[in-house]
Amino acid sequence: MPVAADDAGFAALTAKIAKERGFGAGNYRDGCLRRRIAVRMRARGVADFMAYCQLLDRDPAEWEPLIDALTINVTKLFRDRDVYAALAADVVPAVWALPAPSLRVWSAGCSSGEEAYSLAVLFHRHATALQQGDRLERVQVIASDIDKVSLDRARRATYPVTAFGDTPDDWRERYFSRGEPATVVPEVRALVTFERRDLLNEAPPAGPLDMIVCRNVVIYFDADAQQALFQRFHDALSPGGFLILGKVETLLGAARTLFVAVDHRLRIFRRR
Repeated sequence: MPVAADDAGFAALTAKIAKERGFGAGNYRDGCLRRRIAVRMRARGVADFMAYCQLLDRDPAEWEPLIDALTINVTKLFRDRDVYAALAADVVPAVWALPAPSLRVWSAGCSSGEEAYSLAVLFHRHATALQQGDRLERVQVIASDIDKVSLDRARRATYPVTAFGDTPDDWRERYFSRGEPATVVPEVRALVTFERRDLLNEAPPAGPLDMIVCRNVVIYFDADAQQALFQRFHDALSPGGFLILGKVETLLGAARTLFVAVDHRLRIFRRR
């Protein structure tokens, strides 16, 4: 498959994707995009990028699996349990202790919602442990993604058994319905709102944020896009606000001066 050739066809296809689906590929790593598009081309038996453009015109249903492939929608609830343990022990209590009338958390690149609901569970558990459940209404988890199909899945808040590999048994029993698939309980769903947002080309949610979680997304962007995004995260956070990245991601270049590491191994940072 032409993952490293046919530059003209690749440029035509990415321009078509940007025009018709609003997915700007310019800041994504070229090799990553070619490989992900090639997966769909192999699945449909198409030999080159221009032929795939024609297939998208003939069969609009192909857009859904293509955008799903491009937006890296691979996640599960409480993914990397040690990260969530650290958030529960240190970050959530620090955010909860703020005297602000509202606590605003942004799950940036939320995919099908597992991360957003996992964060909401942490806040619910902390408030319950302090017997301050009546103050949960000040928590708002704002979850965004560019992929409308993923957002539709997220709003349904229903997950198969494979999504629970990192979920403690007692958490699953308390915060999800029984059986398969399992649905997030209403009191957790009430803490989360979903919106479509282009992480690279649109501003963060309005108003200061206390915590931004963007895990396993930044790695797919080129260096310039990463730098711009880290600056945007810094500007959106309140002083001392938290930034949590994926374990394989890190701050680059000038971005290192914008944050201080709380736990470098787990990629937990605070705004300077």
